[in-house]
Amino acid sequence: MWVHPEEVLQAGALWITERANPYFILQKRKGHGDGRGGLAGLLVGTLDVVLDSSARVAPYRILYQTPDSLIYWIIAHGCSRKEITEHWEWLEQNLLQTLSIFENENDITTFVKGKVQGIIAEYNKNHDVKEDDDTDKFKEAICTFRKLFGMPEEEKLVNYYSCSYWKGRVPRQGWLYLSINHICFYSYLLGKEAKLVIRWADITQLEKSATLLLPDAVKVSTRLAEHVFSVFLNINETFKLMEQLANIAMRQLLDNKGFEQDRSLPKLKRKTPKKVSALKRDLDARAKSERYRALFRLPKDEKLDGHTGCTLWTPFNKMHILGQMFVSTNYICFTSKEETLCSLIIPLREVTIVEKADSSNFLPSPVSISTKNRMTFLFANLKDRDFLVQRISDFLQQTTSKIYFERETTGSVNSSDDEGSLLSSSPQRSSLGSEGSSEGERQFNLNDNSVPTATQALMTMYRRRSPEEFNPKLAKEFLKEQAWKNHIAEYGQGVCMYRTEKTKDLVLKGIPENMRGELWLLFSGAINEMATHPGYYEDLVEKSMGKYNLATEEIERDLHRSLPEHPAFQNEMGIAALRRVLTAYAFRNPNIGYCQAMNIVTSVLLLYAKEEEAFWLLVALCERMLPDYYNTRVVGALVDQGVFEELAREYVPELYDCMQDLGVISTISLSWFLTLFLSVMPFESAVVVVDCFFYEGIKVIFQLALNVLHANIHQLLGAKDDGEAMTVLGRYLDSVTNKDSTLPPIPHLHSLLTDDGDPHPEVDIFKLVRSSYEKFGSIRADVIEQMRFKQRLRVIQTIEDTTKRNVVRTIVTETAFSIDELEELYVLFKEEHLTSCYWGGTGGSNPTERHDPSLPYLEQYRIDLEQFRGLFSLLFPWAPVNGAHADLLALRFFRLLDHNGDSLINFREFISGLSVLCHGDLTEKLKLLYKMHVIPGKCVCVCVCTVHRGSPEGNLYSLYAKLHTPDYRHYLRLWNQGTKNKLDNMKDLPKLNQDAQEQELYHATATVTSLLLEMGEVGKLFCHSKDQEEQDQDDPEEAKTSGPARDGGTKPEGVFQQRGQGEGKEESQARPCGPAKRDGRGEQLSAMEDIQLEDSSPKDTGTSSSMLISDDETKDDTSMSSYSVLSGGSHELDDKLQCEDINDDTVLVRSENGTSIDKDWAITFEQFLASVLTEQALVLYFEKPVEVAARITNAKNVRKVGCSLLLVATFSG
Repeated sequence: MWVHPEEVLQAGALWITERANPYFILQKRKGHGDGRGGLAGLLVGTLDVVLDSSARVAPYRILYQTPDSLIYWIIAHGCSRKEITEHWEWLEQNLLQTLSIFENENDITTFVKGKVQGIIAEYNKNHDVKEDDDTDKFKEAICTFRKLFGMPEEEKLVNYYSCSYWKGRVPRQGWLYLSINHICFYSYLLGKEAKLVIRWADITQLEKSATLLLPDAVKVSTRLAEHVFSVFLNINETFKLMEQLANIAMRQLLDNKGFEQDRSLPKLKRKTPKKVSALKRDLDARAKSERYRALFRLPKDEKLDGHTGCTLWTPFNKMHILGQMFVSTNYICFTSKEETLCSLIIPLREVTIVEKADSSNFLPSPVSISTKNRMTFLFANLKDRDFLVQRISDFLQQTTSKIYFERETTGSVNSSDDEGSLLSSSPQRSSLGSEGSSEGERQFNLNDNSVPTATQALMTMYRRRSPEEFNPKLAKEFLKEQAWKNHIAEYGQGVCMYRTEKTKDLVLKGIPENMRGELWLLFSGAINEMATHPGYYEDLVEKSMGKYNLATEEIERDLHRSLPEHPAFQNEMGIAALRRVLTAYAFRNPNIGYCQAMNIVTSVLLLYAKEEEAFWLLVALCERMLPDYYNTRVVGALVDQGVFEELAREYVPELYDCMQDLGVISTISLSWFLTLFLSVMPFESAVVVVDCFFYEGIKVIFQLALNVLHANIHQLLGAKDDGEAMTVLGRYLDSVTNKDSTLPPIPHLHSLLTDDGDPHPEVDIFKLVRSSYEKFGSIRADVIEQMRFKQRLRVIQTIEDTTKRNVVRTIVTETAFSIDELEELYVLFKEEHLTSCYWGGTGGSNPTERHDPSLPYLEQYRIDLEQFRGLFSLLFPWAPVNGAHADLLALRFFRLLDHNGDSLINFREFISGLSVLCHGDLTEKLKLLYKMHVIPGKCVCVCVCTVHRGSPEGNLYSLYAKLHTPDYRHYLRLWNQGTKNKLDNMKDLPKLNQDAQEQELYHATATVTSLLLEMGEVGKLFCHSKDQEEQDQDDPEEAKTSGPARDGGTKPEGVFQQRGQGEGKEESQARPCGPAKRDGRGEQLSAMEDIQLEDSSPKDTGTSSSMLISDDETKDDTSMSSYSVLSGGSHELDDKLQCEDINDDTVLVRSENGTSIDKDWAITFEQFLASVLTEQALVLYFEKPVEVAARITNAKNVRKVGCSLLLVATFSG
C-alpha cells in the first residue's frame, strides 16, 4: 500500500534490491521468502520479531531517490510480491517519463511526495476510510496480530508487550498480544516459531509471581496447563490490563454482558506513546472511573473526566489539606493525600458559582466553588486553573439543563429539630404510594381494599415508649443526636459535608435512630441517584404492580418471613410497603429479580427510611456496594467468602487450618455476608453493623467476621466437628447486645443455638466494632478488590465446571457416550457458542441472547444453525468430506433436532442427534435419515445419491438440488456442444476406475433408489385413478377438457414455471410416457427428438413439463416428491438435444401438472427400510462403527492449528 513518504537513512541495510531505475528501488527484506536467506536471513527474521520491526508486516518496499542524492524516501510497502509489483508497474507507467522533464531535484522530490499523498487521499475518499485514534505503529501491530493468529477483524487488539515465554525450561523472547477475547504470544528465534493462543474465558488463575530466577513474572493458568511470562518492561501495566480483560471475560460468563467500546474518548495527544491504542485508553479510563466511583460512592454510569493535584481549605481546622481533585460529568470530588484526613463530594446540581479567586504567594491559583446551601469551597495550587474552570463550567451548564425537579432532601438533616420534618414525605409521593398499594391489593387479593400506605419510616410509626422507659438510654440517645447536629453545623450538611476522621468516630459510636435513614442515604450515595431520578420509583411501582412472574411469586412467599418478630411487619401496611419495594426492584433489574435475603435487608431499610429512600438504598446495595451478591448463583457472596478465607489465612493463621478441616468458614460466612449479620445478630445490634457498612463498605464486614473468629479462637480450636464450631459462633453472635438502644427488646433466637448450656456473656456491639478496627483496620479496600478478582476467576470457573458436570450427569443415562466424551463434546459446544458471542455470526440471531445464566443448566448455552454447521462438519459422520452440500445437510439435521422450533438447539438436543449417528443401530439411523427428508415447506430439496471417489462418507449424501435451481437444459446443451467439438480429445482421456467397495456401494444405492421409485410410481397410479374417478363424477365436462392439469390450473404457480414464453405460444401435443423401467430406458430415449417431454394427458393452456433424473436422483426430500424438475417448452432446431446425448442411467418420469410438485408420489418408512435391507453394501455402511474419540480429537486439533475461525486456548498448551 502507498504510505506517506518517510526518510530512510540506510537503504541497503538488511534489505535486498530486486528492481531499480533512476528514481525508484524495489527491495525485499532479508530472510523473507522460501530461501530465508541462510543464517543472515534467520538472524534478520529474529531481529524483526524481537525489535517489532515494520518489516514483519510488510517485507517489500519501494524507495524514491534522485540520482544525485543520498537520501531515500519510502513511498510504498507491501505484504506480498503481487501487491508491491502493482505499485512498481504503476510508477514505471505513470511517473518515470514525467520525472525526466524536471530539472531541479527538489522539484522532483516535491512532485513525487505530493503525488503519493494525493493517491492516499483519493483512496481514503473512494473507500470511505475514516481516521481513527490508533497510531500507525499500532496499526502495524494489528495487521501482524491478525496475520499471525488468523483472527478476524471483529477481534480487537488492545495492546502488545515484549516479554519472554517459558516453554519448558527455555525462554522464548517474543511479543505478547492482548486482545478483547484472547491472550496470544508469538516468538521467532532462528527459524523456530512458537505460538500460543489462550481464551480469557478459559483462565482459572492469573497472578504475579516473584522468584529468585524470575523476579517479575506473570503466571496464566488454565484447566490444562500453566504458562509463565517474564522479562516485562512494565509488568504492573501489563498485569493490570490482563486483570481487566480477564474480568470482562468473567463478566460475560456471569451475566452475558459483552464488551462495548466507548466511542467518546478524547483524541490522542502529542505526547501519547506510539503503541497506545484507543481500546487501551478506553480500558484505562474505565479502570480509573471504577476506582473513582467506588471511592466516592457515585452512580455506576458516572465517568471520570480528569484529576489534578491541589489543596483544599478546611474551615473546621483552618488548614490547607494536600490532595487530589477529581472532576466528572456531574460531580467534583476531593480526597486528601492522607487517606482518612478529609474527603468531599460536591454534586454539580448543588453548585451555583465557579470562579477564579485572586492569586497570592500564600494561595496560588485558587478556585472558589459555591453551593445552594451557602457553603463555599476553596481549592488552590491548581496547575491548569483556566482549563479546569472552563471544564467545570461546561459540565455545570450541561447539568443545569438536565434539572427538571429539585428535591430538598440534602438539607433536611438539620433543617429542623422536629422529628417529623426529618421523615415527612411529599403529598405527591403519598398519593402515588396509595395508588400502588391499591393495585397491589387487587393483584394479591387482599381482603381490605383500603390498606393504609406508610408515608414515613416504619420505625417512627411503631416506636413504643412507656413513661418508665425514660431513662439514661434516652438521655444518651439525645446526646448522640446533639453531637451529630453539632457536627453537621461545623462540617456541612447534606452531600457536601466534609467527611473526616471525626465523622467516622461518630458512626462507630452509633447513628441516632431518628437520623439513621437520612445518613444511610448520604453515606451510601443513594441520595444522588434519588435526586437525579425524581418520580422513577413511583413510575416503577405503577408499572410493576399487577404484573405476575417468578420473581413476584417468590416475593409473595417470603413477605411474611421478613422480620416477623417486628410489629411493623405484623400488619398489612408494612407487608404492602415491602412488596412494593421488592417488586419495583425486580422489574428494574430483571437479571437479579429477587433473591432470598433481599427481603430481610429491605425490611430493615424500610424501618428507617421512607419507601422511595429504601428502594434507592436497595439499588445501592445490590448494584454497587455488594455487586453480584443477589443473583441466582450469589456469585458475589461466594467471591467474598473466598476473600474471607484468604484474609483468615493471613490474619488468624492458627485458626485457619482447623476451620478449613471443619468446613465452617464456607458455611457461616455466606449468611453473614448476604444479610450483613442481620439474620445472626439481635436486631438492635445488627443495625450498628449496617451503620458502619454504609460508611466504610465491605471492609467492615470482613473486619467484624475476623474479629468474631478471633474472639472465639480457643473454643473453635477445641471443637470436634462443624456442628460444635457453629454452635460456638451462634451463641456468641446471639449474645451481642446494644445497651444504648432505646428500642423495645425484639426476641431473637439464633437458629444454631441448640444446647441448653449457660448463656454466653453479653458482648457489647460498640466494643466489638471498635475492637475489629483496632485489630484488623489495616485491611485496605484496594487489597480487597485485588483479592476479589482472584476469587472471581476461581468462583466463576468452578460454576462453569459444575454446570458442565450437571449437564453431563443429566444426559449420560440417555446416550451411549462416556462421561469423558460428553465433557469433551460439551467443551466444543460451549466454545462454538462463545465464538459467536465474540465475533458474531451471519445467522441473524443475537448470540448474547442465547446465553442466559439464570436458565437451567441444559438451556444456558444454545447454538443456532450457523454454529451447528461448524460442529456438524467436524463431528457428524454423515457430513460430506468434500463439503459441497454439507450446509444443506446440516440444515436438515438442525431442523430435525430443533424440537421446539425456536431455531436454537441445546446440548441435549445436539447429543441426541450425534448419539444416533455414532451409537445407533441400523434401524435408528435409517429412521433418522428418513425423518430428515420429511420436512414440510415450499422449498423441497431432492437428495441424489452418487459416489465420490476417495470419500466413503460421501457415498450416501453427495448432491442436493433445490426445486428453484437454474434450468438444467442450458448445461445439457453446453455439454452436448462440447461433446461434438471435442470428441477426439475425449477418447484420449484415461478411463475412470472405482475400487470394488465403492462400486458395490454405488450399485447398491442405484438399485435401492430405482426400487423406491417404482414403489412410489405404483402407489401413485392407484391414487391417481381413484382421484380421477371422483373428479369425473363431480364434473364430467371439466374432466374431459382439463384432465390432470386441473390441479395446476391454466397458470401453474410452481417453482419452475417457464419464463420467456408467451401465453399464446403453441405447445407440443402430449405423448404417453409412463414410468420407465430401468432396462428399457435407452430405447425410450432414443425415440425422442427433443428434450421436450410431454404428459400423456391433454392440456389446453397449461405449461407442459417433465423431469429428467438419473438413477441415483431418487431420494425424497419430503414425502411429496423425489424428483428434480426440468421445465418443458418449445425449442429452436439448433437447441435440440438428441437422445444419444443422454446417459443410459437417466430415468424419465412425468410430472402431473406441469411445474407443480407431484403430490401423489410417496413411500413409507417400511418400504424404505425394506429396500435398504436388500443390499448388503448399504447395510454394512450404516452399521460401520464410528470412532468418536478420533473425531473429537480431530475437532480439537482443527481448532488448535487455526483451521477454523476459532483458536481455542485450552488446546494450545
